[in-house]
Amino acid sequence: MSDGGSKQRAPRSPAPVPATGLAAPFNPARIGGYAGLAVLGALVGIAGTLVQAAWFPGGLLLALLAAAGLFRGGRLVLGTQLGALAPAGGWLISIVVLLGGRPEGDYVFGDELGLTLFLLGGMAVAVICATMSRVPLPGTGSGRSGK
Repeated sequence: MSDGGSKQRAPRSPAPVPATGLAAPFNPARIGGYAGLAVLGALVGIAGTLVQAAWFPGGLLLALLAAAGLFRGGRLVLGTQLGALAPAGGWLISIVVLLGGRPEGDYVFGDELGLTLFLLGGMAVAVICATMSRVPLPGTGSGRSGK
């Protein structure tokens, strides 16, 4: 039973977990980011509607890829599901407004298969991007417990 100078370590308290969602503190920059992504989503929706109608098979694929890039980018930049849903909301609103009829009874764009595929495909892409798992942050630890 020697004292030998050994010291017992006090247990460390766990690191505080930052608040997310509705519990997070108010951040005007984040709200501005969501609003900017919604406007970008509306612009991508308008451009996609024009492109898919102009070059049907390739234009549809190009428009869906642009929408997917914006939704995924919003998710990665803001790090939340709302980061993907904000541009998707702007995109959907612009598409619905463009597909809605005028009081005279005519449409901005004709009823075509491409518009239906663009609308349904974009909504599917938005759901996929919003429900993807989060990307682990680099350098946040070794991944080993107890270290």
